[in-house]
Formats: sequence, structure tokens, C-alpha cells
Amino acid sequence: MSVQDLGSSDDTSDNSDIMENARPIQIVAAKSDHTFELNIECLETILLSDNVRDKKVVVLSVAGAFRKGKSFLLDFLIRFLNVAEGVEEWLGDENEPLSGFSWRGGAERETTGILLWSKPFMITLPSTGEEVAVLLMDTQGAFDNHSTVKDCATVFALSTMITSVQVFNLSQMIQETDLQHLQLFTEYGRLAMEDSEYKPFQSLMFLVRDWSYPYEHSYGHEGGLEYLEKVLKLTDSQHEQLQLVRKHIHTYFDRISCFLMPHPGLKAATEKHFDGRLADIDGDFKMQLQDLAPLLLHSSKLVVKTINGNSVTGKDLLEYFKVYMKIYQGEELPEPKSMLEATAEGNNVTALGTAKDFYKREMVELCGGNAPYIAESQLERYHQENKENAIDKFRSTKKMGGSSFSQIYEDRLSKEIEEEYEEFVSLNNSKNIFYAARTPAVLFALIVISYLVSYVVGFLGVTIISSLANYGLGISIILLILWSYVRYSGEYRDFGSKIDSIAELIWDKVIYVVHSQCGFCTPTIQQVKFVDLFCR
Repeated sequence: MSVQDLGSSDDTSDNSDIMENARPIQIVAAKSDHTFELNIECLETILLSDNVRDKKVVVLSVAGAFRKGKSFLLDFLIRFLNVAEGVEEWLGDENEPLSGFSWRGGAERETTGILLWSKPFMITLPSTGEEVAVLLMDTQGAFDNHSTVKDCATVFALSTMITSVQVFNLSQMIQETDLQHLQLFTEYGRLAMEDSEYKPFQSLMFLVRDWSYPYEHSYGHEGGLEYLEKVLKLTDSQHEQLQLVRKHIHTYFDRISCFLMPHPGLKAATEKHFDGRLADIDGDFKMQLQDLAPLLLHSSKLVVKTINGNSVTGKDLLEYFKVYMKIYQGEELPEPKSMLEATAEGNNVTALGTAKDFYKREMVELCGGNAPYIAESQLERYHQENKENAIDKFRSTKKMGGSSFSQIYEDRLSKEIEEEYEEFVSLNNSKNIFYAARTPAVLFALIVISYLVSYVVGFLGVTIISSLANYGLGISIILLILWSYVRYSGEYRDFGSKIDSIAELIWDKVIYVVHSQCGFCTPTIQQVKFVDLFCR
């Protein structure tokens, strides 16, 4: 899937430009056959960038029905984040058009799939002094005339699983159909809490737009909490499933809130060429915006994404995107059990990645590109120590799925560490000038031996053996010339590697064995180490 520029005049698919020119990037595309495709390349560009990869992330998404102002709201949140914290007049100039995520008036949908603002906002948490990456996500509107019920449920479910703050954007009031979106998460939450002590979801805000009853419940957060309490009150007339949602919604979410927003004004709703400038928006709406944005995104209010009690980094979030997209590829919505298994998989994959990164970091410090050659026995010892520490790190990370499920990933970690070790061994050997000289030394030895054998047996008249020795001499000379050319030119590297392999085989099976047995006695450990030091 190509990169789509949905909010910028610079229409380009060059990934190197994504982080420099902030704009919305489509990371999940809605296809014509009602399936969804993950844009891994663009997602990696954002989440694996140097300033995000290992930083904890805050993910805020706005989801809800189409044409209800989700992208319009997100653009004001971008404006808030672009201004230094503490500046009261962050809304900007009254006549400045609103830009960011693409939006427009009218009845046709604008956003499809899931979009991510390409440039994360780096904010320092006042409680810990730690810098986190804030990501803003826009979602396809539900219930338009192009989307199926499954399409709408998939977008809502995927965004809720990924985010730390889900803003549920609603029109005029919270209705029973809105609560039905949460039924899938009620069952998932029940299964998840059987496997973990942590709540599976974090923050859910019901954002009620165009609230028309401020005389019953005032605009803003306090009025919203009063209204939400009334909506979630249990009555005998409610359907059993909706009663279940009301009973357990607080159990499965860390925090639930509600905010009541007034209408932005007649001109904003009916003017064809309305471009979002504050001069055309009603004062009550602007006043509530100034309360809503810091409530969601002030540094003291940020909610770091966690799964099973573990903070999620940029590289971790990428893995969760991948595993969740797998289960939403079918024709039907996944069962809650499948969602749980996907979360457990992502949980173990990220723990594996963290442990493997620890191993590589420790080994690079010991024998990386700038480090000198180290004895193989010492390298092996450090490898075993760091491998054990990495596995301990994996085991100590809180994971879902149980011990038998985690054992699969522990075995995979062990295998991948061994593969990494082979790379470190090769890198270390390349720094040993004696090891690098092994191939020409072996070939030169074969040339000398072949020449001496040919001369001696030729003098004795054994022509067959003499001829074979001459063939060996010629082949050795040719191989030495070819190897020298490969090393000098850098061409035909595969052929050069084969010559190295032949030389290594002759060294291990012939020369090293003969050397070890010279003197008709078993070599001492010191002798073996001496040979290893000067020949490896």
C-alpha cells in the first residue's frame, strides 16, 4: 500500500520525509473488499525512529460516527501540543484556518481506515522527568453508506486495543447503540482479568458533541460525569447485554469520563467554505475547547500506554499493531478469546525483543565494531553470562498466556541469541590478523607440501604420485591467486567464501590435528591455547 498524504500539499510517498513534514499518514487502509491492510513501512518509519523507538508512548484516538467532527477536534489538539505548555492563548489567531488532519463540511465521509499524525510530540512527564512520545490517531467514521457493521466494529475495536486514551465521539447524547460497541470488550475484559491482575483497557472518554441540555447538565467535564452516571445507572427494563456492559465497564477500564461539548455554531455547520477559523466558531465551543485539550493532553494528565502492567515503547507498539491486524483480517469479527491470544502473543514478542536488545547491547559493548579482538574462551563466557541475564529479563517481565505459552517464546529467544552469537564470533574473528591469514597460510602450506612431495617421489620414480602432487600444486596456486583477487577487488565474494571454507576444513581436519599430535603425545591445554591464539 502506498503512502497517502491526506492533509498536506506535499503529495509524496518518500518515507524519509514523513518525520520532517508533519502530516496524517494512513497506517491502516480500508480496501474495497471490506478488508483492512496495515502499512508496516510507514508505521516503522514513525515508531522505529530514533526519538520514539525506545520511548514510552501515549496514544490518543478519536473514534465514533462519521461526519461528527473527529478530525476537526484532533486539529485543535495538534494546535494545543504545538504551543508551549502553560500558554493560555494556545487557540491562536481568530482568522487562522485550521490545518492538520483532513476535514471538511458536508455529508460525505472524509477519513478512511486509521491515520496517525506522522510527527510524535515529545513531552516530559512532571512526575518522573521522563520524556514520552505522544501519538494522535484519527479513525474512519462509523455507519456511513460505504461501510459494513463489521468494518465499523473493526476500526473501533482495533483503535481501542491500541490506544491509552480512547475518545468516543458521540452526537447529542449517549444512546444504547453506542454502548453496544463496548459489548465485545466486556467479554474480552473478563477473559483478560482471569489471566492478569491488571485492567485490560485504560482511559475511555465519552465526548458528547452538540450537547443541547446545559440546563440539565452543564457543559464540560463535571456536567459530563453527572450525565454519565445517569446513563450507566442500571434499570430492570434494560437488555441483559447492556446491563452487563453497565456493570463491568468500570471493572475493565482504568478510567471512564465524559465531556459535554456545545455546538460550534451555525456558520461552522452550514457554511460551505468554512475553514475552521476561530472567528466563525461560537464562544461557548471555544471556551470548552480550552478546558478539553489540557484535560486530555496536559503533561500531568498524560496516560502512558501499558499492557499487562508493562509500559509500551514505540517498537513494542509496532508489534501489537502486527498481531492485532492478524486477527481482524477474517470475514467475521474475532472472538474475545482470539483477541486475548493476540494480546498474549504481542506481550511475549515485546518481552523477547527487549531481552534480545539487552543481549546485543551488552555484547556490542564487549566485542562490537570498535572493540579489539577478544579470546574465544572469554567471548564464550561473556556470551553465556549475557544469555542467562537476557533469559532472566524475559522471565521477569509480566506476560500473558501462561508459562507454557511463554516457553515457546523463551525457546525462540534462546535460538535467536545463539544466532546473534555466531555473528559476534564472526565479527570477532575478523579482527584477528592470524585468523584472517589462515586461508593464504593453508594454501601456501599445500603449495610447499605438494612441491616437496612431487620432488621426492619424482626422484624415486613414482610418476603417478608425482603427477597428483603436481596437480595439487597447480590447484593450490590457482586458488591462492583467485583468493587474492577476491580480497583485493571485493568481487565474487561467494566464491572467496568457499575457498575460505575449504581452507578452514583442511586446517581443522588435517593441519591442526597433525600439530596437536606431534611428539607422539597428547597436547596440553597450554599448547592448544597457544596454537589457538596464534592461528585463530
